[in-house]
Amino acid sequence: MQSPELASEALRHAAQHNGDRPSPSPDRDRGRGRGRGGQYGVGRSHAYYSSSASLYKLRRFNTLILVVRIVSLCFSLAASIFMALNIHKFGNDTSSNKARWYDYSAFRYVFAANAINCIYSSAQIALVMWELLKGNTLLPEMIQVWFDFGHDQVFAYLLLSASSAGTALAQNLRNGHIWIVLDHSCKDANAFCIQSDIAISLGFGAFLFLASVCLLSGFRVACFIITNSRFHL
Repeated sequence: MQSPELASEALRHAAQHNGDRPSPSPDRDRGRGRGRGGQYGVGRSHAYYSSSASLYKLRRFNTLILVVRIVSLCFSLAASIFMALNIHKFGNDTSSNKARWYDYSAFRYVFAANAINCIYSSAQIALVMWELLKGNTLLPEMIQVWFDFGHDQVFAYLLLSASSAGTALAQNLRNGHIWIVLDHSCKDANAFCIQSDIAISLGFGAFLFLASVCLLSGFRVACFIITNSRFHL
């Protein structure tokens, strides 16, 4: 009587002689399952969804930056227009009594700062639109991140400085410390002073939104320093 080991060996030889393949072992099947649909499959799926989530977060973040930049542009454009049109006649002698914004250096500063911010914001809006449409930055990623962060702070300070100078001049005009056309005050040229206040207030609004962009671009710099990429953590 044959032992069980000899019987299984005889069956294996008979199967090979007849051309049949031996059935794979359960351990091999389990290993193959792990290789194809187990750990490797789960890793690829996790990486895919992680990358998709990062792209979605980056696109949403850039959309937020785009909206804030557009609002800052609108405020600066309105401030520039209000200041540029701030020329008013007053009194009986209309030929000589005319208040002009460009007669005051602080108001020229307000106009110039907001006009510069309009140009800068327009360029930045174009860069953000490029990134949203193309999926990458126009400049190399490291240069783009630091370029945005540095220039946002410079132009935000420019707007704050100009609006502060304009506010000081407007207060002096209303308090009578500085005259309008020789010996006139804001009581005589009230429309001129009101329109100046509106332009300065709009400039402060542009600064606030550009300062918000500074925080967002600073967050991008922090992400780049930590992850070496502009993608979120």
